[in-house]
Amino acid sequence: MFIFISSASVSRDISYDNFKKLLTIKSELLDLNTNISKQTSSDIEDVHLQQYLSKRLLSINGEFILTKEDNVIFASKNINKIDIARCLEEVKNNSMQKNIKINNISYIVEVVSLKFKDEISGNVILLAPDNHESQFIEKFIILIIVVFFICFILVNTLMSYLFSKRILNPISLLKNATAKISKGDLDYEIIETGDEEIRELCSDFEHMRIELKNSIHMKMKYDDNRRMLVSSISHDLKTPITSIKGYANGLLDGVANTPEKVKHYLKTIYSKAELIDVMIDDLLLYSKLDLNQIPFKFEKTNIIEYFNYCICESAPELERSNIKIHLKNDLTHSKYVMIDRDRLKRVILNIIDNSRKYMDKNNGEIVIMLRETNSSIVIELRDNGHGIDKNDTNKIFNRFYRGDSARTGASGSGLGLAIAKQIVEGHNGRIWAVSHEDKGTSILISLAKIPEE
Repeated sequence: MFIFISSASVSRDISYDNFKKLLTIKSELLDLNTNISKQTSSDIEDVHLQQYLSKRLLSINGEFILTKEDNVIFASKNINKIDIARCLEEVKNNSMQKNIKINNISYIVEVVSLKFKDEISGNVILLAPDNHESQFIEKFIILIIVVFFICFILVNTLMSYLFSKRILNPISLLKNATAKISKGDLDYEIIETGDEEIRELCSDFEHMRIELKNSIHMKMKYDDNRRMLVSSISHDLKTPITSIKGYANGLLDGVANTPEKVKHYLKTIYSKAELIDVMIDDLLLYSKLDLNQIPFKFEKTNIIEYFNYCICESAPELERSNIKIHLKNDLTHSKYVMIDRDRLKRVILNIIDNSRKYMDKNNGEIVIMLRETNSSIVIELRDNGHGIDKNDTNKIFNRFYRGDSARTGASGSGLGLAIAKQIVEGHNGRIWAVSHEDKGTSILISLAKIPEE
């Protein structure tokens, strides 16, 4: 297309045929130049060489002149003496290739130096017909080569700049981002740009930033939880310790002046010490659960038999508080779950103990209901106590949380339901509360069921 446009713009025929013709002439002159240079001095004056040159040049309509010093030994028949003189003059001026007009025909002049037998120098002047298109093609080829190299350099320079920009710009952004992160600015997002490899590198750094941010966030959260834990346990431990100190001082001061009072004081001190012991045990258990330091021993368990056992164990103590407990089974298909029996038992007993402590009815009742969904078994423990505020249902699983109305009269560590939540979540289950206000409270646990076989 470039050749076609160039040919049309300069009104020249830069066709394949002209180009081929030019190459043929150049090739023929070069080949003759090589052959003449190989001739010995005895062959130069041989008539067979002249015939050979005439025959070879005939194919390109060329002519030749053989000179010895300034004398013409042989010339083609189409060249007159004047033209021969012009050619000799051209050779004297410059031995390089020239163009000359003979009979209104442009010829390419090629000069080959040689030596005769008597060591006298001479020349073979080769003439090949030329035209303006051939000359233009030569210049055009040179132009194409020059343009090619200029374009090659420009394109390479441009592409090098563009490729370096695609690499250096993302790296510069990445460098700025790492500098921000090193100064603690973990909210500075790393932009994924550039080639695929650079984007992957930026993506890895972005994931690293997010993980680092999350780890620092979790560390801050754990630090806050630890401070709150220490503050809360200190507050809850202060009450029984104050009681122990008060009764101990009473004994020391002689306030308990009868055996009955001494016994009462000692029993009170012992019960408060037991309460502190329970609180410390719960605190250690919660801390271990929070740090995932307690392994679970899961067993395939018949949930109906399991709750019958839990009811049998809890019933005697509940009867002393005038509370009845029974099981309602609505399971029709699967009744098996994978549980840690001891840990889940702690959950059930904590919930039952909470119902007992906050029961305000003369005839208390706790119902354990079992039902199922497509993928899980739902356990509901419902009592008929005074209930909790609906706004507090999401708070009762927090550490040390108690409803305001019951806080002062309740004993325990305040970690029971928080421990229950940790254990249920360790079973990949879910625990939540539903308030029925003055009609009681339900604690629900959802566990994944497994086939009976």
